[in-house]
Amino acid sequence: MKLLLVNGNQTHCQTIQAQIENTGVYEVVCANSGTEAIQCLRKQNIHALVTDIEIEGLDGWRLSRMVRSGIFRCSANIPIIVLAATWCEHIAETTAREFGINKLIPYENIDQISQVLSDAQSGESSTSDKVSMLVVEDNESIQEIVERILQHRFDVTVAATGEEGIELWSKQNYDIVLLDVMLPGLSGEKVLEHMMAVKPAQAVIIMTAHGTIDMAETMIIQGAADFITKPFRAEQLRRVCEIASRREDFMISNQQFAEKVTELRQREIEYREISQAHQQLLDNMTTVVLELNHKGEVNFINKAWSNLTGFEIHETIQRPFINYVCPKFEAQEGLVFDTINDMLLQQVKNCSLEFKLKHKDGEDIWVEARFSSNSDHDKRSVLTATIDDISKRKSAEFKLEHLALHDTLTGLHNRYYFDNELNRYSKMASRGEGPHALLYIDLDHFKVINDSQGHHQGDMVLKEVASAIKSRLRKSDLLCRIGGDEFALLLSHSSMLDAHELAEEICDTVKSGHYQFNDQVYKLSCSVGVTSINGIAKDGHEYLKQADIALYVAKRRGRDLVHIYSESDQDSENLRDTIEWIHQLQQAIANDQIVLHFQPVIEIRTREIAYYEALVRLNIDNKLIYPGSFIPALERADDIKLLDHQVVAKAIKYLADYPEIPRMAINLSAHAFSDEKLTPLIEQKMMQYRVDPKRIIFELTESASLTNLAGTLRMIERLTQLGCDFSIDDFGTGFSTFTYLKQLPAHSVKIDGSFVKDMPDDPIDLALVRAIHEIARSLNKVSVAEFVENQETLNLLEEIGVDFAQGYHIAKPAPIHTFLSAEVKALVD
Repeated sequence: MKLLLVNGNQTHCQTIQAQIENTGVYEVVCANSGTEAIQCLRKQNIHALVTDIEIEGLDGWRLSRMVRSGIFRCSANIPIIVLAATWCEHIAETTAREFGINKLIPYENIDQISQVLSDAQSGESSTSDKVSMLVVEDNESIQEIVERILQHRFDVTVAATGEEGIELWSKQNYDIVLLDVMLPGLSGEKVLEHMMAVKPAQAVIIMTAHGTIDMAETMIIQGAADFITKPFRAEQLRRVCEIASRREDFMISNQQFAEKVTELRQREIEYREISQAHQQLLDNMTTVVLELNHKGEVNFINKAWSNLTGFEIHETIQRPFINYVCPKFEAQEGLVFDTINDMLLQQVKNCSLEFKLKHKDGEDIWVEARFSSNSDHDKRSVLTATIDDISKRKSAEFKLEHLALHDTLTGLHNRYYFDNELNRYSKMASRGEGPHALLYIDLDHFKVINDSQGHHQGDMVLKEVASAIKSRLRKSDLLCRIGGDEFALLLSHSSMLDAHELAEEICDTVKSGHYQFNDQVYKLSCSVGVTSINGIAKDGHEYLKQADIALYVAKRRGRDLVHIYSESDQDSENLRDTIEWIHQLQQAIANDQIVLHFQPVIEIRTREIAYYEALVRLNIDNKLIYPGSFIPALERADDIKLLDHQVVAKAIKYLADYPEIPRMAINLSAHAFSDEKLTPLIEQKMMQYRVDPKRIIFELTESASLTNLAGTLRMIERLTQLGCDFSIDDFGTGFSTFTYLKQLPAHSVKIDGSFVKDMPDDPIDLALVRAIHEIARSLNKVSVAEFVENQETLNLLEEIGVDFAQGYHIAKPAPIHTFLSAEVKALVD
């Protein structure tokens, strides 16, 4: 079925169409004007009509009358709903009845359309154009006359007695009651009295004989609307009833109108009270609230404006807002003017800005303004805004910004600022705007002052040194403190010759200073690494690394020196290698690229595996890198501890994962014995993985043991208490160490492989091996021979009585599963 929707408002049209189509009953046909609606009604078979009263070319009333007249293709009895923007209930109902409209609905009740259409379709809500009337008359002849006269205009219900009339009246609302005065039983006067008590507005017409005219007067005073005397003519009865009907319409409509007027007046009072409260609230706010018209002029502003800027409200209204923005700020930024213009052009809807307002006394005020774009009743752009004073916050931000970019001790720029500037210089150089120079300055032996005099005195020295260096610089040079006693200096547009000369001056300046504390005078020097920011390196970090390398070269050559970085310099190359290996090791640790291979150690007498030695490798780019390639670099950088920690943790986990491993030997570096964190790590890992300490042998080189004998003893004693064993590796490289063998509580001695491998051909090596074994035995220690590369060597070791052996003849190092997966009864026949 098709429904014609006549409405010129696109928004209303879409809302109504969606609601109707959701029912699935009607297909909606839309018309924007009365002309379009008539054409549609002539051409299509329409089954329902929904129309606004106000439609272009025609009103909804006349369109409804035309439909009801049957001149169109559709049925004259189709459901018709009329929508109204203005609304008075009784007038609407009466008018709808007169025009044969099913329902007149205000737009605020637009959601009722679907239900009204459903009721109309089922015949439940057809509006009758007749006025309902209750006739209370005992005379049947008069009943018939009344019904015959009024049936075309009124919907008549008859009651023969007063009691019956009250009963019917109580159950249904009647527009008019035609009441006889003289009734059997309950009189008309009593019936009227009851009705007026319940519903004083009920329209009642009194029927009276000539003899009871005084009674009619009394009843009118009591509340009746009119009276008619018997006998009456048909025209006389119709006229009295029509007057009563019109009076009823007027009385009800007037009452409804009076209620609406009262409601509007009450709303006006409430609005005025709210408006006054809002105005008071706005005036008590510390936030400025304002409105700008389409020209950017101030339309409205609250009292907070005067408190903020010193300008009175009357001085500000109808003046351009931009006049109050700080001229200097706007000249530099142009931000506020451009933003207001964009928002007035509707290019930006909402915006938040921070800028400066000028004060009447001449000072500037930092504010935050939040603008929002809207339209006035003429559809012109207006802006609303709230403005808050953020001067304190801005002051705090500036202080924080200074703290974030400066060193609090020396007042110089800090590492964060330096990194940004170094990257900027690097980018400038890459564009051909250079070259520049970077000087990395480190104070020599500054730790002595800190340790002997305390950090407070050390801070005083740093301030004096910073001030002395700064006195030698140009305004364009940038000096930063980037560490405890480290400084970095950026020289814009500087050659290496000029940079070197300045570096020498800085060294002389620092060296010439005297720093006295009580009776002690300290002298300082500094080392400087210099590099050219020439646009070749990929970023600032690379230049800093070059300067760092040059600095360490200067320190290694004796300190109080300047060294310029060069790719061809051997010292720089060695340091580059060290840094590269450290980086790769750190990456290997982070990415779990450290690999452990294992070499079995057999008991010579039984030829069975006694334990495995764990050997470290790096897996970089799927290639195994052996210790000789990276350990020296790590030792030069004093960064071997990273490797110690990782190897120990990984080896202990292997013991947990592979209970088939009887025991494991783990190598420790020379630096391990000065590492206070290593012993707690070993304890923690053994506890974490629940590994028996007796399964662990720690191997330490002879030279490492002697480097820090006291530290070695402490570590051995602590781990021995836990149940671990120790072995001295590479023993025999220095016979002077035999005396220390008694002091080290090691369980075994590993004979240096350089003696073992040449035993068959060199009687001296054979004698040395025999001697070391005898000394070990005399001290109740077992001996282990490494580098066993053939059967002849193994046989000789057995003759001497050496306890254990390892080497390529027995097995090459390999992943642990290589040994555990095979059936190992003995590796050597």
